[in-house]
Amino acid sequence: MAKGAAPDHVVIVGAGFVGLSTAWYLQEQGVKVTVVDRGGVASGASWGNAGWLTPALTLPIAEPSVFTNGLKMMFDPASPLYIPLKADAKLIRFLLGFAWHSTPKKWEQAMRTFSEIGTSGLDAFDEISESTSAGPGVQETTTPANPFLTGFRTMADRDGLLHEFEMIHKTGGSVEYDLLTGDELRGIEPTLSENVVAGIAIKNQRFLNPPKYMASLAESVQARGGDIIGSFNVTDVRDNGGSVTVIGSEGRAITADHVVMATGAWMNDLTKKFGVNVVVQAGRGYSFTVKPEHMPTHPIYFPAQRVACTPLGDRFRIAGTMEFRDANHKLEPKRIEAIVAAAKPVYTGINWENRQEEWVGGRPCTADGLPLIGQTNSSRVSVGGGHGMWGVALGPLTGKILASQITGQSVPAVARHFNPLRKGF
Repeated sequence: MAKGAAPDHVVIVGAGFVGLSTAWYLQEQGVKVTVVDRGGVASGASWGNAGWLTPALTLPIAEPSVFTNGLKMMFDPASPLYIPLKADAKLIRFLLGFAWHSTPKKWEQAMRTFSEIGTSGLDAFDEISESTSAGPGVQETTTPANPFLTGFRTMADRDGLLHEFEMIHKTGGSVEYDLLTGDELRGIEPTLSENVVAGIAIKNQRFLNPPKYMASLAESVQARGGDIIGSFNVTDVRDNGGSVTVIGSEGRAITADHVVMATGAWMNDLTKKFGVNVVVQAGRGYSFTVKPEHMPTHPIYFPAQRVACTPLGDRFRIAGTMEFRDANHKLEPKRIEAIVAAAKPVYTGINWENRQEEWVGGRPCTADGLPLIGQTNSSRVSVGGGHGMWGVALGPLTGKILASQITGQSVPAVARHFNPLRKGF
C-alpha cells in the first residue's frame, strides 16, 4: 500500500463491538473488510454486558475510593472488586498502575478526557443506524432510558455518586438528573424493595440489548459485503513490508493491506511486538438473567453494590463485579453468588434460584482507564481496545476513529488521548 493511500482490504481480528464497528465505518470509505474471531460474533465481553450507553456513568474505574474501601474489598471473593491472591507479573504491573491512576490528580485528568468524549459515543450509534450508499444501517435500535435510574440503600451512598457528577461538571461535562425518594423510585419500578431509600433519575441516557444488537450489527456488515469468519484462532500477525498477513490455526492465513487488532482482553498476546506496551488486563464481569414478577422497564444501577440491571424484553439481566484475573479462567460460581447477595436486598418478587444465562467475560482494562486506539509502530497494524467497562458505549466511536485514521480522513480531536504507543503501565 502506497504511503497515504487508503487500503483496499483490511482484516479485523475480533468480532465484538469495536471490531464490527470498525468494519462498518471502513465500509463507508469503500474498503473491503474481513472480520475473523476465534469464537464468533460477540463471543467475548460484548455479549453478556449491561448494554448501557450512559455518558453520565462513563467514568474511569481507577478512582480515589480505591484507597479507602477498595483495599479492603480486593481480596474478598464476595466483594464487587476482587483480585485472586495468586497474581502474576503482568497483573502486579497493572495493579501498580491502577493505584497510581487512582490518585485524585490522575483521576481528575482522566475525568477531563471522558468529559471531552461527552455524547459523541451516542452520536456514533445514530450514524451506524443509517442506511447509506455502502448498504443498510444497523436495524436493531438503542432505547432511551427515560430516565436511567440509580438506587441507594443509604444517603451517604447517594452523595458519593453526586460527588462524581460534580467532578463531571468541574471537568467540562454535564449531567442532567433529578433526586428521588425511595417511594418515588418504587413508583417508577415497583419491584424495588423498601431497603432502597433514595434514587437519582439521570436524563438523556440510553441502553440496548447486547445479543440482539450485536447480531444486527453483524448482519449490517455482511449485507454491505463484509466477510465474518468464526473459529479462526489467530496465532500471529506478520508485517510483510507491503502487506500484512494474519496467521490462523490449522495453517490458515489471510493477507491484506492493513489489520486491526480488536481482541479485547487478549490484546497483549499479539500487539507487543508492534510496540504496544501498555498492559491490557482482563477485568472479568459476570451476569445472569431472571424473570421478576413485575418486569422493570428501566435500567437500574446500584453504585455502592456495583450491580447493573437491564431489561432485555422478556428477561432482566443482572450484572456486576470486577475480577482482575486471567481472561481464560473458568466461571467462578462464588462471583455469581456475590452478585445475588448484593442484589437480593434491593428487589422483591424475584426467584434468585431460577437464574439463566450465567456468563463471565473479560473486559479489557488499562491502568489509566483510557482505551488504546490507533496505529502501532507498523503503518499496517492498528489496535482498538482497552475500554474497560465501556467497550459497548464507545465501540462505534472507536470504529469511527480507526476507520478515519486508516483511510486518511479527519480524526476526532479526542483521539489524541488514546495513543496505543503511549508510555505507562
